[in-house]
Amino acid sequence: MHRLASIVAVVVFGAATASAQSSGQERAGWHAGPHVGQLGSRATVTVPEGYFFLDAAATKIFLEETQNIPDGDELGIILRERPDKNDWFAVFSYSDNGHIDDGERNSLDAGAILKSLQEGSRISNEERRKRGWSALTLEGWHQAPFYDVSSNNLTWATKLSSDGESVINHSVRLLGRTGLMSAQLVDGPGTIDEATAEFNAVLKTYTFNQGSRYAEFRPGDHVAAYGLTALIAGGAGAVAVKSGLFQKLWKLIVFGVVAAAAALKKVLAGLFGKKDSAEQQQQA
Repeated sequence: MHRLASIVAVVVFGAATASAQSSGQERAGWHAGPHVGQLGSRATVTVPEGYFFLDAAATKIFLEETQNIPDGDELGIILRERPDKNDWFAVFSYSDNGHIDDGERNSLDAGAILKSLQEGSRISNEERRKRGWSALTLEGWHQAPFYDVSSNNLTWATKLSSDGESVINHSVRLLGRTGLMSAQLVDGPGTIDEATAEFNAVLKTYTFNQGSRYAEFRPGDHVAAYGLTALIAGGAGAVAVKSGLFQKLWKLIVFGVVAAAAALKKVLAGLFGKKDSAEQQQQA
């Protein structure tokens, strides 16, 4: 394996599939496509064949076992099976912090935002060290931020590394009437563009439920005290910090960073009661 984030997607996916076949049933909360995934009461997304949808309970277990820090807002994961290739996964979470005005869509400062993200990474590393996890380095943009007016989606991608391994986090914020859905795609540098294309195809099936869409905003609805720049930067800025948004959103940039190979064996043993495929081959 040549990358960090996808190691767990590949190995865990294989173990989960083997476990389901041997027991005659799917692992709790894992739904094989085609399947319509319910993202709480806010939205739905349809996963096709070759994908898994993990519900909120299964998502929490997946994140904790892969050394990511859940904050309780996660609603689901899409996990993509790619035969003969490493797999990718995407985490969906919802924040009901108010309607976000998109007036900054033409004035996003990628350089300044990156500095704020790197500060968020420094703070996240303090939490990671407390947990005995490796530090994470935010190296720069894989794709600078841009806003799609037609879909009210804010998108960017960052390059990160830990213990010499690289990962790309592709981030999408889907703006709704009174909050936003975050979709965090995790894959390695070598296949991120292919994964992004597949992920974007799945996102075409995403829809906010009636009454929760951005265009359904009405006077009197709660309006967020921050805009697009603070949203990308993890809530950087005085208003966001005071509101607690910064402490909440900095966690989003650490999805996908997992332990080394030795820790993965422990993950597999805890999740599925199985050895990883490499160890099985060695003992065969």
